[in-house]
Amino acid sequence: MWRLFKNFNKKDCVFITIAVIGICTQVWLELKMPDYMSSITRLVQTEGSEMGEIIKNGVYMLMCAGGSLISAIIVGYFASHISATLSMRIRKQVFDKVGQLGMHEVKMFSTSSLITRTTNDITQIQMLVGMGMQMLIKAPITAVWAVTKILNKGFEWSVLTGGMIVILGIFILILMKLVIPKFKVIQRLTDRLNGITRENLNGIRVVRAFNAEQYQEDKFTGANDELTNTQLFTQRAMAFMSPIMYMVMYFLTLGIYFIGAYLIKEALMVDKLTIFSNMVVFSAYAMQVIMSFIMLAAIFIILPRAQVSANRILEVLDAPITIQDGDFDGNTEEKGCVEFRNVSFKYPDGEDYLLKNISFKAKKGETIAIIGATGSGKSSLINLIPRFYDVTSGDVLVDGINVKEYKQEALRNKIGYVSQKAVMFDNSVAQNVAYGENGKGEITEQKIKEAIAVAQGKDFVEAMEEGYNSRIAQGGTNVSGGQKQRLSIARAIARDPEIYIFDDSFSALDYKTDATLRKELKKYTKEATSFIVAQRIGTILNADQILVLEDGECVGIGTHKELLKTCEVYKEIAHSQLSQEELENA
Repeated sequence: MWRLFKNFNKKDCVFITIAVIGICTQVWLELKMPDYMSSITRLVQTEGSEMGEIIKNGVYMLMCAGGSLISAIIVGYFASHISATLSMRIRKQVFDKVGQLGMHEVKMFSTSSLITRTTNDITQIQMLVGMGMQMLIKAPITAVWAVTKILNKGFEWSVLTGGMIVILGIFILILMKLVIPKFKVIQRLTDRLNGITRENLNGIRVVRAFNAEQYQEDKFTGANDELTNTQLFTQRAMAFMSPIMYMVMYFLTLGIYFIGAYLIKEALMVDKLTIFSNMVVFSAYAMQVIMSFIMLAAIFIILPRAQVSANRILEVLDAPITIQDGDFDGNTEEKGCVEFRNVSFKYPDGEDYLLKNISFKAKKGETIAIIGATGSGKSSLINLIPRFYDVTSGDVLVDGINVKEYKQEALRNKIGYVSQKAVMFDNSVAQNVAYGENGKGEITEQKIKEAIAVAQGKDFVEAMEEGYNSRIAQGGTNVSGGQKQRLSIARAIARDPEIYIFDDSFSALDYKTDATLRKELKKYTKEATSFIVAQRIGTILNADQILVLEDGECVGIGTHKELLKTCEVYKEIAHSQLSQEELENA
């Protein structure tokens, strides 16, 4: 956990120094008050004492109280600032690290778990720093200082105070033994609850279509009850802490006065006032000692949960990054050329190869189509071009350079990628289309409109209430599947990349829109290389090369007409979708 505190900068160190000085000042003022109280006690009990002296000591006490209050406010302000800025930096670190992780590493953590780690877990660290910095510094200083103040004030009282501290310590140890193991369980159950909630929201249409509301409610209730019961156990256990501590304090106070009464009774008249004064002072300082241990106990309760949270955060920050940046900046004479040389691929934790010995070359301006049965490796193949995954063996070259040698930013600036599932962000239509940075400067409003027109989205966008400034909800829930696909395609077009990748990006379009879009797209992207993963034969009829995949192997490569003659797999797919007449006229 201490590694996370490396995020403190010089400014934070200055604030911490100010906070420590403030805490020391606060402790000194608080421990000074019993001295004045002792003086007032002696003055009140001594005949001939002047009222002015009593008032003066009372004013000093008020000044100490006021100074302590001001110090507490200053310390609280700086502690809050330090804890908030630390959590901000850690949160940014986690966010940035997740952005650097490859697709495989991201799958090591569920989405709900990453959300919990970025919010709840970091909040635990923030609480520890905000509260702990004050208590952890204040408690030992107060305890040591108070003990030095009451030394030689009374052996009996010291033994009593020590005994109460031992009782308090035993109780705290038992409590920690019971509660600490539950904290890790609580964080895991929070992940699970978040996961079920996200699952229900993402699949709300399916849930309602299958009348599965009660099933989802029962599933949520089970997870919610388990989390609640675990939290109730920890909270109930913690609830014992307050009464036990107050009981220790009250018994200690009672014991001090009981012993004091006995000592005063047995003392000589000349010593009675001194003993009484010592009793008042000892009682005040003993309370400070007990309060110090209570503050430490509170820290020891917060600390284990924060430690669990810190370990979960460090799991993300320490996750290995397998996709490492190269040094090449992407400046090449050759443009839009992609070559696969004996490429084989399997997932890092997989046993079987998804792709086996794939070799082909796409030149600038060509359209390469990839077709095959579900699970044949189509998406896996094109995901190797932007380097979402690294090949297991062989080489993928873009513009004659191995993709592993590129800086990832430079490589992806060459590519316009349209994912299989259209992704929309909570922003306007224009900002969704102009999303990201492609190293060519800002995407203009004219370019956005042109890209949307090519993607056959002009009519529905301009029909929206605010046109190109209309808001798209997170995930694109306020537009149809076909509209999302067209906006995703427009996003890729607006970048003017060297290489287009369409991962089954026309599946939600009707045949007429599909045909019109591909016709316009072919005109617009004639200088770029296009990769199209498709299920429909009609989408890829005019491709320059068609790769046919079966079980991860390339069983055919050529034009549509060539494959009808030479590839049985392609022929079966073609005949299952088009009639003989349509195939002959294609």
